[in-house]
Amino acid sequence: MSLEVIYVVRHGFRSSWSVDHTTGNYTSSIRSPTGLPTDPALVSHGVEQASELATYLSQVDPPIEQVYSSPYYRCMQTIQPFVRGRRCLQAQPSGSVSEDSLFNIRVDLGLSEWFGLAHFEHPSSAPLKELQDHFPELDASYASSPAPSRNGESLSQLHDRAAKAIDLIIKRSDQEGRRVVLVSTHAAVVIALGRILTGEMERDFGAFTCGLSKYRRHGSSGSTFSIGSDGKTGSEAMASAARGDWKIGGPRSEDHSEIDPAAHVDPYPLDSGRPDPGSRGSVGTGLYGGWACELDSDCSFLSYGEERGWKFSGDESFIETDNRGLWPSSTVSRSSTAVDKTGMKTHDSHINPSGGISKL
Repeated sequence: MSLEVIYVVRHGFRSSWSVDHTTGNYTSSIRSPTGLPTDPALVSHGVEQASELATYLSQVDPPIEQVYSSPYYRCMQTIQPFVRGRRCLQAQPSGSVSEDSLFNIRVDLGLSEWFGLAHFEHPSSAPLKELQDHFPELDASYASSPAPSRNGESLSQLHDRAAKAIDLIIKRSDQEGRRVVLVSTHAAVVIALGRILTGEMERDFGAFTCGLSKYRRHGSSGSTFSIGSDGKTGSEAMASAARGDWKIGGPRSEDHSEIDPAAHVDPYPLDSGRPDPGSRGSVGTGLYGGWACELDSDCSFLSYGEERGWKFSGDESFIETDNRGLWPSSTVSRSSTAVDKTGMKTHDSHINPSGGISKL
């Protein structure tokens, strides 16, 4: 049995933070449970959203069998009520359930928050041990995909990172016979995953707080042959992506007349290496066109509906470009130290054309 449905949710309403772009100093008015300014908890309204989300998710059919989350507090707090509810259902009156079979949260660093390229290091997420103190439902044995660079990412690097993460999740789910999984992450990753799964690289997918998106694998039970916003079918979009015909940050869809500043940004920093079109998709997992979007940041189950929507506004870089529109080579993405700081195992790998995972 292979994976059929992926639910993707953005975290609930949170408190905010600020950053001094000249020094890289992050501050927040409300202290985070982990002590990190960029790792805030949900506000009371966000907690209510998470509770309504849990009620809705408990009724989906077929049921969710595994949960994946960004390592940031707000993402795990958003799905914790649902996970705890499922754990309660697992409790047997005649005896206890083994720890191995309990419904849990797999933390994947590849689902982390997106920060623009910078001359300073952005904060990493909290260490795994500390997260376990707050979220005992966390699966400490899970081997995560790689973390983003502490010096931030360009749009193309964000999409590549998200592709590695979801490719690993799909492969793992296929191996384990999971039919339905849930991913809890951030607005930028929510949009990137929509583009990667459907192959609609120019589409503005929704990203509202606690908004729920649903993607169904083509050829699975209940799937439909969808046509994207560019008029291409899923298979055509996949073929186009494999040829490298797509681009990030193109014109917005008809219902958004605003011009996207990302269209004027070079997505490939100096020396970062343009991606090999042949490695962009993984046919086995259906990336870049193998999935149909059935729900796009749906908020119909939330009392206050759509709130705090988010969209890309360029590379959000903290670094000025030179007269050729290129980033300084000293700020090119380096191997992240976040993996060591979190104490998580990772799959340091990339997607190859044959659909396998290759060690770097």
